[in-house]
Amino acid sequence: MTQHEKDRPWLIRTYAGHSTAAASNALYRSNLSKGQTGLSVAFDLPTQTGYDSDHILARGEVGKVGVPVAHLGDMRTLFDEIPLDQMNTSMTINATAPWLLALYIAVAEEQGADISQLQGTVQNDIIKEYLSRGTYICPPKPSLKLITDVAAYCYTNVPKWNPMNVCSYHLQEAGATPEQELAFALATATAVLDGLKGQVPDEDFPRLVGRISFFVNAGIRFVTEMCKMRAFVDLWDEICEQRYGVTDPKYRRFRYGVQVNSLGLTEQQPENNVYRILIEMLAVTLSKNARARAVQLPAWNEALGLPRPWDQQWSMRMQQILAYETDLLEFDDLFDGNPAVDAKVESLKDGARAELANLDSMGGAISAIEYMKSRLVDSNADRLNRIEAGEVTVVGVNKFTTSEPSPLQTEDGGIMVVDPAVEQEQINRLNAWRSERDAVAVKAALENLRNAAKTGENIMGPSIAAAKAGVTTGEWAEQMRAVFGTYRGPTGVSASVSNKTEGLDDIRAAVDAVSDKLGRRLKFLVGKPGLDGHSNGAEQIAFRARDCGMDIDYNGIRLTPDEIVANTIETQAHVVGLSILSGSHIPLVQDLMEKMNAAGLGHIPVIVGGIIPDDDAAKLAAMGVARVYTPKDFELNSIMMDIIELADPKAVAAQ
Repeated sequence: MTQHEKDRPWLIRTYAGHSTAAASNALYRSNLSKGQTGLSVAFDLPTQTGYDSDHILARGEVGKVGVPVAHLGDMRTLFDEIPLDQMNTSMTINATAPWLLALYIAVAEEQGADISQLQGTVQNDIIKEYLSRGTYICPPKPSLKLITDVAAYCYTNVPKWNPMNVCSYHLQEAGATPEQELAFALATATAVLDGLKGQVPDEDFPRLVGRISFFVNAGIRFVTEMCKMRAFVDLWDEICEQRYGVTDPKYRRFRYGVQVNSLGLTEQQPENNVYRILIEMLAVTLSKNARARAVQLPAWNEALGLPRPWDQQWSMRMQQILAYETDLLEFDDLFDGNPAVDAKVESLKDGARAELANLDSMGGAISAIEYMKSRLVDSNADRLNRIEAGEVTVVGVNKFTTSEPSPLQTEDGGIMVVDPAVEQEQINRLNAWRSERDAVAVKAALENLRNAAKTGENIMGPSIAAAKAGVTTGEWAEQMRAVFGTYRGPTGVSASVSNKTEGLDDIRAAVDAVSDKLGRRLKFLVGKPGLDGHSNGAEQIAFRARDCGMDIDYNGIRLTPDEIVANTIETQAHVVGLSILSGSHIPLVQDLMEKMNAAGLGHIPVIVGGIIPDDDAAKLAAMGVARVYTPKDFELNSIMMDIIELADPKAVAAQ
């Protein structure tokens, strides 16, 4: 282990964006002044799913989990006084990636930048949206075409830009094992590269391969996670050389950014999350040969709600201390030749290769979406079962639960809350934008956009022209929907009972008893109103309820309150469960409860799960919600017993 000239630190980023473009711009400029070296933009759910801020589905979601960008004016404000030709910007955007990149390029041109010099990344990985995050718009095949359009355009016009960030981050959040994370991510990358074949001359293809980057997750089992990163490096090198004939090692390099695991952050004793984040960061920085190119860390309080600027600063300081105070960057790889590490890496590679062969036999990632989704739901059920059974220790959750009150949770609840007035202000700005633009130019731009989508022309040129004409995010996406259709992804939850029913006998008996009283099987409807696509919680509740013998109805994500009311009537549900993780629970639940009452369904108990502060839980109870669950309610069987109690006609009669 020799000392050598000190390596340059990775790009230090903070994933940020909220409320409005102006508020987010102030946050970016503040973070850059504190030593952040790149930007990582979080967009709100309407922007991610292709809706304008005034669309019915956007209600309650505007500015909540990121910044709303509805048109060129918003993008201009977002990067005001931030020279884009000097910035490395990562944009976490998928279904609307071509559009957001078009807006970014249009703003860069306004700033006078040479767009061939722009550096950054659009995530642009739609496959994982079908599997874990839910911000897709169109069916898989046309969506893959849009990804390859971006890659082909960037290759010619913005050669330093990463046109795709294969994102296995959310696969781990959805329960993926390390082998599944490796295989599903690599299968996604090969699906895109196979789709790009023939879009550039054969001799240039290796350069295109070299622009594909990855965005991964690092969990708490940090030795395994570090070995996973070394396995990624080896497997990608192997795929590039053997599948695509890339001879130059520079183009076979596994380049990745990372955000460490949010799934393992706990609402209980949230101060423990600081240690978790630090340990997880070590997994992607300690091994020089598999070190991240860019790191962004969640904040200690992300299980509670939106972190404040100070919380984000604290996470950034963690990176800076490791990069600048320690001697980590002065050494060659610390693990080369380590027999324990080598054995684990080989074991992970073998498992991933077997799964990759399985996916290949199905025709690749696009054909295997339903299979991958069901495997993730199964893996996540196994993970939760092990935590519930105490086989896996989570400190402060199922062990060492005696606790002092946290002094970090101050009078503001330890989180930032987005002002509800933000939504109406954003809608007012959007209406002003629409009224001031050239309607004829907008109509022509939309027509060109639609024709390009129909004929298979690269979508990027017409998208940039549409951005400059003043087209909105919702209008751009509407053209894609009109040409390619919309899509409802698989839920991964089948109607048939799984083999994970051990220990559920008492609950199954209670379901049978209540069903006898009701005169038919207890019907439990699980709904996800709004645009929040993080469906892991809803899936696991539906999965367990089904295994407990309930008749479940779960139709996946993105339902309006009207659709949930209609489903309740149609299925004659006894209990309705809602899952909302985007912070928009108050307006969405209020809307739903009013509609339930108007439809004569006020007697049907409604339960709600999400990241819900105590004050909000009290407001939901006042609206008539029967139970509120947050991440600290990890014992699914307790929730099942609550559902049985709520459905019991005796309990209803006694109320």
